[in-house]
Amino acid sequence: MSPRASLPGADELFRPTTAQERRAQPSDRPGLQVDKSTSLQVAEDASTTGGIKKGPKHDEKVTFYCTAQDLMALERARLNLRAEHGVAADRGRMVRSALAYILEDFETRGADSVLLRQLRQER
Repeated sequence: MSPRASLPGADELFRPTTAQERRAQPSDRPGLQVDKSTSLQVAEDASTTGGIKKGPKHDEKVTFYCTAQDLMALERARLNLRAEHGVAADRGRMVRSALAYILEDFETRGADSVLLRQLRQER
């Protein structure tokens, strides 16, 4: 007996399961190229996907460093949001929300913004 497990190949995993699919299969002649199906169905909104909503797609990534205390405070806030308020949010979502808030505050209040006050304190 071989020490390696014998696993099925792709042809066996993705084989036709109904008589109609088996009849529709092309012949197994080498060199014959099969066109891929273009009849895909795409869900329009959350009502057609069982209520699952996806958030916005994020195209850019940024890395920043924080202290262990900052990370622990973020994690405590995440757990508090879930336990006390029923909001399940990951750290990235929380940071994006805080960033949007602080930038909106800066645009609106300028010199009196929380961001500017905090940055002046850190000098």
